[in-house]
This record gives sequence, structure tokens and C-alpha cells, in this order.
Amino acid sequence: MTDRHHLLVFGGTFAAVGDGGDISGVRTAGSPEGLFVRDARHLSRWQLTVDGAVPETLTPVADGDTARCVLVPRGGRNEPPAYTLFREQAVGDNSFVESLRVTSNRPVPTTIRLAITADADFTDQFELRSDHRTYAKSGATRSRQVLDHGVEFTYQRADWRSLTTVTADPPPDTVEETGTGARRLLWILDLPPHGTEELTLRVMARPHGDKRALRVPRSPSALTTQLLSLEGEFVEGVAFPTGWPELAAACARGLADLAALQVPATGPDGEELRVPAAGAPWFLALLGRDALLTSLFALPYRPQLAAATLPALAATQATENSLDAVSQPGKIVHEVRHGELAHFAQVPYARYYGSVDATPLFLILLGAHAEQTGDLSMARRLEPHARAAIGWMLDHGGLTSRGYLVYRADQGGLANQNWKDSPGAICSADGTRPGGPVMAAGAQGYAYDALRRTAWLARTAWQDETYAALLEQAAADLRDRFQRDFWMPEHSFPALALDGGGHQVNALASDAGHLLWSGLLDKEYGEAVGRRLLEPDFFSGWGVRTLASGQPAYHPLSYHRGSVWPHDNALITLGLARYGLHDEARTVAHALVDAATTTGHRLPEVLAGYGRDTHTEPVPYPHACVRESRSAAAPLALLTAVGGA
Repeated sequence: MTDRHHLLVFGGTFAAVGDGGDISGVRTAGSPEGLFVRDARHLSRWQLTVDGAVPETLTPVADGDTARCVLVPRGGRNEPPAYTLFREQAVGDNSFVESLRVTSNRPVPTTIRLAITADADFTDQFELRSDHRTYAKSGATRSRQVLDHGVEFTYQRADWRSLTTVTADPPPDTVEETGTGARRLLWILDLPPHGTEELTLRVMARPHGDKRALRVPRSPSALTTQLLSLEGEFVEGVAFPTGWPELAAACARGLADLAALQVPATGPDGEELRVPAAGAPWFLALLGRDALLTSLFALPYRPQLAAATLPALAATQATENSLDAVSQPGKIVHEVRHGELAHFAQVPYARYYGSVDATPLFLILLGAHAEQTGDLSMARRLEPHARAAIGWMLDHGGLTSRGYLVYRADQGGLANQNWKDSPGAICSADGTRPGGPVMAAGAQGYAYDALRRTAWLARTAWQDETYAALLEQAAADLRDRFQRDFWMPEHSFPALALDGGGHQVNALASDAGHLLWSGLLDKEYGEAVGRRLLEPDFFSGWGVRTLASGQPAYHPLSYHRGSVWPHDNALITLGLARYGLHDEARTVAHALVDAATTTGHRLPEVLAGYGRDTHTEPVPYPHACVRESRSAAAPLALLTAVGGA
């Protein structure tokens, strides 16, 4: 997102508008401008003109749940604006609402021609990414129909059908063709001296397969009230630290963002659920790893996130082998998409299982939920799913045959299938990529924790002592193997991964902090790793870098090879506290909170790796998600790790 785009989010719907509230219609790779629902763009153009000209932005849209701006006609110092236009926009469930208030600044009657040019291209979000891929859409058609109060846009391709309906109050005086497929809604407004006219436009997006009976709220303020009520429910009752107001503010901001980032999902019995989406704009969807980590961070404060995430992921757990989806029985889904390209299998993400770590994280959350809440009913309900997940880890996952969880690059999907999933993220210190199957360090920590927590469930919830003992032995064996195979004595630090030949991938990376969170390392090793992560090559002053500087592979603006990730640092902070390194945990927590304070108490998905000693404010990462659920929940993890210190 560039600075001129402003993001409005409500559940599975988001809109990205410019400073003046417009959607330009220009298809720019990497810039998802428009109104999006379920991976499709339901408004690709939304442009305001008055008397045929684009007004000048006097007060641009600011960050917030509602987009408000002030516009005037273009003119000079000696030509005061004839009118002022106040624009307000908000999004709701499948909807977008705008109010326009035009006030005359003249002492005589004034007539103006106000128009909104609207279009819906129904482009799949994957087509707007920066990888320059194109997708054939044979037989696809678009149509437009003028309504009494507006216009309806329709898209049809085989059995796929989507609609976008635009209505206005008062109705437009006319709806004009533009020659481009867009339609222009036109009003002729007669303003009395210093008089005011108001218009309200409502957009309803109807994605393919969505048969819910939805109504568009009457005004942006009604939508804002809905969202504020939802945010209030998430924040209410959480005991924020009184002695650390900046952390309290970051927690409150994060909870409010989590309230907005809830998307629909379905449980094993068809029950309707709302689960944390990964983030906006690109990942407003269920991603297994992201939803699990978010729910873990929020568990002590909002256990309902875990209570929805667990059955939603159980319902999508793989039951068969599929090379295209990278699925095997028992594996937990990585990504669930509902768009046109996924529907026609032109991208593999309808249900995509390219994650080595979502399955152990599912088991970790299941055990943590039972322990945190004292309620074993979820663990009992999902026992078959948990046993299937353990089966995947031991069998297809590689624990029995290779001794570790293993993944292989997927040519149609992800090259790396741990949390650092960008190409080249798993590398040696010199940047060399490993060959063959990869055994990432962090995933082994998750596997260890999953085995131990599931053993506890087997003993307490399932009354299966034999199974519990088997899992405990598997965890102990994994711990012994790991410290033998991954530990680099010359660095007193674990390798980032092992390659297909079992050789160490020797980059010094933040994933070692995840091993502290999982408890995989012996106390002596863990303390050494924790202190090493706070040395200047790792610790930027804003957080721990994903890759220590000074290595040839390091780059401060790389997605996973030198940047600073809030959720990564949250796991590190929890791990430091687990090993008794409380001063180090507080240092990382204060760095993250300071970073959040510079950006309205909201942590982005990722920050650049530049140091605080040379940059007095954190440098943004250029392509970060503006709102990301793991980052939104990260302050809650900090609160758990260090309290109000």
C-alpha cells in the first residue's frame, strides 16, 4: 500500500481508497485499490466529479475506520471555491456506503452537476499481485443494468456468478454510459444561497455462493457504530497495565483491529464461525498458521478466538493425498480462498496445505486452550482431528522416517513452507539456498511442544496413558536429536535448518527464539541463545532481526532476511521469559511498544531492519500488510511475557 491509499476493513470486506475517496480504476500491479469481498474486486472504479472536473482535496482521508475528506473545486487565490464537498465512507459486511454533502459558498442560487463514475471488474485478487501472472477466463461476460435507484454490475463465467449493486438516495437523475463499461450516475443539484444538499450511495457486493440475506446500512455512521460496538466488545474486560500506558494503548489498538479482522468460516458440524483473517489487504482470508498464532497470543484475554479457530481448521483438515494442494491425511490447512481462480483451480489455494508448521501449531493451541480455560470439551470433541494431526507429523510429516518435520518446495505454490515462506528465506549465511527436502529449526520446536501438549491431553482428556507415554518419548527423542544435529558449537547457536543431506544451513536467524518459546533447548543452550539474540547484529533497537546483520545474506529491506517482524519478536519475548531471561524479554517488549507508539500504537506486519542508533523512528517495510492479525495480537503476547514492566 502506498501512502495515498487508505484501508477500511470490516470482516471479510475491505476498501482501499485514495486521499480524496476515489478508486481510480487504474490496474497497477501491487496496488489493490478497490472494494474487495472474498478475494474479488467488486468496485474497480469510484470517481467523483463536479461539473465535469475532479475536485481538489482540501483535507485528505486520514487513518481510521471511516474515510472522511473535504473537497473543493480547483481555483486560485483570487477565486474562492463556489462550494465545499464533505465526503464520508465506510465498509460493512459485503457493503460500502458513502455520504456526500455539498454546501454552496455563494450568496446566490447555484446549480452543479455531480457525478459518480462506477465500475466493477470482478478481478480476482491474485491477478493484481506483482508476479505478472495472467489467467485465461474463457467465456466470461460482464453486464450492466440500470435500476430505478442506480445500476447493477454482473459477472458470469460458467457456474460462477457475482453481482455488485449500486443504489442512491435520492436516485440519480440519469445513468450514463461512458464507453469503457463503467456507468456514470449523475445528479443536477440546485443549491439555494449557502444551501446544502446530501446524497447517500450504497454498494452491495454479492460474491459467488453467498446466499445470506444482507442489508446495506443506511449511512457510514451506522457502519461505524457497528464496528465500534464490535471493537468495544473485544476490548471490554481486558486488564491493561496501568503502569505502562503505551503497552496498554498497543493492546487496545490490537484488540480493535482483531475485531475488524474476523472472517466467516464453518465448523465440522456446519456451524457458522468467525475466525481471525491473516491480514489486509492481501490476506483477508483464513490462513492456518496466522490464525493459530493470533489465537495463541490472545488466548489469555480472548479465548473465543481459539474456540472458533480450532473447529474451523478441524473442518478443513486434509483427509486425502493431493499433489496440487500439498495435502496428506491429518494435515492442517495453510490457506483457504474463495475467489474465482481458486474455484476453477487456476491457483491452488481453494484449500492449500503448503505449511509444515500449521499442524503442530493446531495441536499446541488445542492443548493450550484446554489448559488456559480448564474446559476439556473442545479437546474431547476434536480428539479424532488431534490424533490425525499427530499421525501426519509422524508419518507424512517425516518425524518417523527423517527424525524431523520435513517439507519440499512446491513448484505451483510455496518454495518454503515454514513461517519464513518467501523464496530464499531459508539460506546459509552466504545466501546459498539448501537443496532437497528442508528441515526448518522452528518447526521442530513446534513439533516438540505439540507432542508434549497432546500427551497431556491424552492423559487428562482422553484417558489414554499408553498414547501419552508414546508421545512423551517421541518428544524426548526429538529434543535429543535436535541438539545433536542443529547445534553449531562455533556459534553457540542452532542452525536455521538442515538440508536434504542433513547438513546445517548455517545462517544466524531469529527462528532460534521460537525454540525458546517451545522449550526445545536445554537451559544452558537456551540462555546462550536468548542473550545472543540481544546482541547488536540481531537486535535493531526496534526488535530482533530475522537475520543477524553482517552476514552476506542480510538485507534490511528483505522480507525475511533482515527485517523485524512483530509476531516473531512476540514469540521470542515469550521464549525469553520462559527461560528466565526477564531483562532481555523486557528489552524486546519495550522496543516493540516504542515502535508501535510511533505509528498510532498499531504494529504493522513487518518493519525494515535498520537500527535505532541511526534511525530515530522505525523504517517501514514497503509492502507490509497495513493490518495483520499476528501483529495486532503481538502486544497481548508481550503483556503475557512481561506484564506491565
